[in-house]
Amino acid sequence: MNKEECLYSIALTRIKGVTLTVALHLVKTLGSAQKAFDLKAIKPLVTPKIFASLSTAITAGKSEALERAASELEFCIKKNIRVLPYHDDDYPYRLREIEDAPIVLFFTGNANLNAKHVISIVGTRKISEYGKDICNRFLPKLKNIAPDALILSGLAYGVDICAHRASLKNNLPTVGILAHGLDRIYPSIHRDTAVKMLNNGGLLTEYMSQTNPDKGNFVRRNRIVAGMADATIVVESAEKGGALITASLAFDYSRDVFAFPGRINDEYSAGCNKLIAEQKAALITSANDFAKAMNWEINHADIAAKQPTLFPVLTEDEEKIWNELTGKTEGITANVLCVSLNIPIHRIISTLSTMITNGWVKQLCGGRYKLLV
Repeated sequence: MNKEECLYSIALTRIKGVTLTVALHLVKTLGSAQKAFDLKAIKPLVTPKIFASLSTAITAGKSEALERAASELEFCIKKNIRVLPYHDDDYPYRLREIEDAPIVLFFTGNANLNAKHVISIVGTRKISEYGKDICNRFLPKLKNIAPDALILSGLAYGVDICAHRASLKNNLPTVGILAHGLDRIYPSIHRDTAVKMLNNGGLLTEYMSQTNPDKGNFVRRNRIVAGMADATIVVESAEKGGALITASLAFDYSRDVFAFPGRINDEYSAGCNKLIAEQKAALITSANDFAKAMNWEINHADIAAKQPTLFPVLTEDEEKIWNELTGKTEGITANVLCVSLNIPIHRIISTLSTMITNGWVKQLCGGRYKLLV
């Protein structure tokens, strides 16, 4: 750990009047947070107006910011918390790619934050038995496909804690992205799970100790959940909520987004169905679907039972979709099928889900579907 860089990285986040956008620009350009306090180094990089504002803010706030940063660094050393400045080798490289990456992170645990495969699993806090079943089926299969995968979520009620616990049960490392400092666990009822995660995963935050879990922090931390991962998977979600914010951020970051479909009258599948219908998320029904979409190697013996039959028995909607997809090697989107077949989008999505499960159809990038038979 470069103690000086840690100190100045923490302090930079404490300077009132210096936005994350400006601070990140300085850190990226100058190569360190310490240099971001050097007014001579800053001056050529910003407009005169911004420089005047920065000069005033840094001059007025530097002493207090460094004092608070020193106290925080002492706390981190005492509690065995790793401080990860933006340019640290262990800082998550995927997160470094996003335009609003944190200046500094605080991490406790043993996970490799730059694992080969990193997946975020998110969803409603009011998880149903259907959502629990998805988590408990998906993660064991994922373990077989990608035993080195790192699972991220937010340690919240519902899908988050279910994903963490299912990961631990299947010996997959899992990291909770927190909306507060590492001097507490919120909600406190999840403390036992959080402690277990320290031995197989960990806890990560951009917030210093003594930071309360305020509402805005949860929205802000969603960019870390989205930005750290190769893909974000939405298990269950209403039409509005944190999971959809995370999915939207992942989509904006050009990351892969997936959603499990649900029944059209289920409140907490409405968000997933909407993401799929708007082609902001690819439809998946299993870990094998996910692995194929991500072009990961899979255990073919594991899906032997799902090989397509030579003469499948089709429903009326399945037959219409089958005929429409025949010969379309590049695939067709659900919306195009909806228009061309005059079938409601919810029926198209539901039918495609069944056809994927039966091994008749494959989902391609861009929300397109093609026949496998």
